[in-house]
Amino acid sequence: MTSCSMCTKWEDEPGLQIAELEQCRVMLNRDQFFPGYCFVFTKEHVTELFHLDPEVRNSVMAEVSRVAEALYTAFAPAKINYELLGNMVPHMHWHLVPRFTTDPLWPRPIWSEAHDPVELTSAEYAGRVALIRKTLEAL
Repeated sequence: MTSCSMCTKWEDEPGLQIAELEQCRVMLNRDQFFPGYCFVFTKEHVTELFHLDPEVRNSVMAEVSRVAEALYTAFAPAKINYELLGNMVPHMHWHLVPRFTTDPLWPRPIWSEAHDPVELTSAEYAGRVALIRKTLEAL
């Protein structure tokens, strides 16, 4: 589905690619206001969990959990936030967001207040991607 921004995200932003898993792809969010903020999205264009066969659904959830564990291990946050909305981008995807008690929006949701995006240098993005990828592979 070429009109879906999530379907083309993998090719559109190769520098943010972390991992291609069996069911999902994992990418770093360009805005790193919340360090380690990632997207996990299904390779298949679906909008709802119940659209997936039970085995695939279980595999997807295991991959989401594995990425969350990698973020938790790599960044040592107080909590990982999981967001699965799909209202604006109707393609199943999770926002996995490491949260710290020191972040300006703690403990509120990440969208509770607008913020200026934090963009990194190319080297910083590459370093963060490598850290998450290495941690994910070690699990």
